[in-house]
Amino acid sequence: MRAVVQRVKSANVKVENKIKGSIEQGILLLLGIEETDGENDLEYMCDKVPNLRIFEDENGKMNKSLLDVGGSILVISQFTLLGDARKGRRPSFIAAARPEKAIPMYEKYIAVMKEKNIFTQAGEFGADMAVELINDGPVTILLDSKKVF
Repeated sequence: MRAVVQRVKSANVKVENKIKGSIEQGILLLLGIEETDGENDLEYMCDKVPNLRIFEDENGKMNKSLLDVGGSILVISQFTLLGDARKGRRPSFIAAARPEKAIPMYEKYIAVMKEKNIFTQAGEFGADMAVELINDGPVTILLDSKKVF
């Protein structure tokens, strides 16, 4: 699994000009699911993202997690994160999981966030979405469950 974690003051996602999900302070998570991903990759992301210490403490240091600040999360499916553009000029998305695999993993990620009592909103898998955000910092972190980077 690959993710872009953005600390936000607010974010929302629209499908067909209608707001599908909206959050205030928290994390906008772009989540890409790879064909080779399994339960370990899902568990890694479910633990890593809400526990990342990317929110400021009383001394202005990034020392608090989403759980610590009571923030929200907006999860957006993003197969293009698995795009391989090393060869040629057109990215290859062959590594991205097919919907029959990706949808259940995406939905499970959302369910786990809710189980952790995190206010969770989501986009619509496979839809053409418009995402708006106010990046806080800006703070943007790249994650890969296989620790490629």
